Amino acid sequence: MIPARYQASRFPAKLMQDLAGKPVILRTYEATVNTQLFDDVYVVTDSDIIFQLIEKSGGKAIMSKETHESGSDRIAEAVANLDVDIVINVQGDEPFIDKVSLEKTIEVFKEDINKEIDLASLMTPITDWDEISNPNTVKVIVDNQNFALYFSRSPIPYPRDKKTGVNYFKHKGIYAFRKRALEDFQRLLMLKLEATEKIEAIRFLEYGKKIKMVETDVTGIEIDTPEDLERAKKAWK
Repeated sequence: MIPARYQASRFPAKLMQDLAGKPVILRTYEATVNTQLFDDVYVVTDSDIIFQLIEKSGGKAIMSKETHESGSDRIAEAVANLDVDIVINVQGDEPFIDKVSLEKTIEVFKEDINKEIDLASLMTPITDWDEISNPNTVKVIVDNQNFALYFSRSPIPYPRDKKTGVNYFKHKGIYAFRKRALEDFQRLLMLKLEATEKIEAIRFLEYGKKIKMVETDVTGIEIDTPEDLERAKKAWK
């Protein structure tokens, strides 16, 4: 499932911006389909423009009927009546999504025999302090088994002692959910930490859900700003 909201606070209509001859959302959809990892791939959107683009391009789209605070809410509505066990959320602004990272995320559930993990997500190491300090970069800290402890737009952990050699990780906006976790998410109220940080993954932590983080070295380019789009165009070439 690829949630695709037309409006975006930092970069309005970013998903319809041109990337090497095709809109960003179509590039992301095609990249996801081309991994050949999924039984089905859908774009879930509140926009007639995006819906029609995907359908005219031979893809599959679902029009969300309600207004949602997050992509997870939008996907929960879309899968409510679908017979699925695992749902992958690929962000619409990630046209450089790669097969290896997605396979690692899916593998988490194959190894989770007791079905203790509610969702899995990706993280990638970051070392540049400008990026670590950037509030547009969501950071994650994990325990010794790579379960998420917290997500933040602030640098976490705070480097009071810089000699420890701690690693910083950027959270990549790809989630793999058990369907029941998505259904729970839609029912649960947003609490203060999520409302403050504006990071939907925090809701799962606040309600005691277990998030397994998977490390990947593939950074890609998330298109959050016009500058990101220019970098993406150069990379595509």
